[in-house]
Amino acid sequence: MTPTDEPRVLEAGRRALGIEARAVATLAERLGPDFVRACGLFLACRGRIVVTGMGKSGHVAGKIAATLASTGSPSFFLHPAEASHGDLGMLTRQDVVLALSNSGETDEVLTILPLIKRMDVPLVAMTGNARSTLAREADVHLDVGVAEEACPLNLAPTASTTAALAMGDAIAVALLDQRGFTPEDFARSHPGGRLGRRLLLRVGDLMRSGAELPVVGESNTLSEGLLEMSRKGLGLTAIADGDGRVLGIFTDGDLRRTLDRQVDIHRTTMGEVMTRGCKVIGPQELAAEAVHLMEQHRITGLLVVDADGRLVGALNVHDLLRAGVM
Repeated sequence: MTPTDEPRVLEAGRRALGIEARAVATLAERLGPDFVRACGLFLACRGRIVVTGMGKSGHVAGKIAATLASTGSPSFFLHPAEASHGDLGMLTRQDVVLALSNSGETDEVLTILPLIKRMDVPLVAMTGNARSTLAREADVHLDVGVAEEACPLNLAPTASTTAALAMGDAIAVALLDQRGFTPEDFARSHPGGRLGRRLLLRVGDLMRSGAELPVVGESNTLSEGLLEMSRKGLGLTAIADGDGRVLGIFTDGDLRRTLDRQVDIHRTTMGEVMTRGCKVIGPQELAAEAVHLMEQHRITGLLVVDADGRLVGALNVHDLLRAGVM
C-alpha cells in the first residue's frame, strides 16, 4: 500500500538518517585515551570478551560480540538476566566484560556488577550517561551519548543504538589492526562465505584432471583435437609433448579464428593452430588468482601445470562460477 502523504514519509526518513549520521559523526571527536585504554584491556585479554546488555542494547551487544569473534577477538554475548540465574558461570577471571546500557542504570546489568567486581574481571562500559552507576563502576567508560533519538517522540532507541553499534565496530577494527588480522584469517572464520571460498579454495580443488582432462599431441589433427574438446566439454584442449609438458592450448576462440581461414581440419595439425606461450597456473595457487589471470588476460580457461611445466589439470570460468569464487 502506497502512503497517502509521500513527501511527509520521505521527510521523516531523511530526518531520521540525518540524526543518526550526526550521532555517529560526533563519536569520532570523543575518541581519546579511554578508547585506547579499552582496546588495551581487550588486547591483553587472555580469555574472551564477554559482551552484555539488555533490550535493544542487548541486540547491539550480540552483534558486537559476533563482529569481534569474526575479526580475531574471541567473544560471546552474555544475557544479563540469564547471568543472574546461572549463566554468569560462563565468565572466567581471564575474561574482559563489555557492558552496554544507554542509561547506565539498567537493573539486570547492575545486578551482576558486584559479581564481576568480586572476580576482578576488567569492565568496560559503553553508555550514554557518564554520571551513571555503570559508567562510574567501570574500569573504562566509553561515551556513546546522543543529542537526540531519531524517533520523533525522542523515546525509541534509534540514534543511541546506532552510535553504540558504530563504537563497537570501531573497537573491532582497532583490535583487528593491532592484531595484524589478515584476509586469510577472516576467511578461516567464514569458510561458508564468498570471501572464504575466494581465499581458501585452491586451483587443485577445482581443476579437471585424469580422464576429464582434455589433451592431445601437436601432431594430432585438428579434427582429433575437436573430438577431444567435444568429449571433455571444457571448451579447450591442452597440447602437450610426450613427457606431458605443455606446448600450447586450443580454445573455442582459436577454433573460430581457424575456421575463418578455411583450413582442412583433417590435415591441419594441432601444432599449426595452437596458441603457444599460453597462460598457466599451479595447482597450489588460490582460485582467486585464477580469476585474476582470466580477467586480466580476457580468457575463459587455464591449464594447470606442476613445477616442471607438466600438465596436471585444467579449469574454465564455469568451474570458478560453480564454486562461487567469481
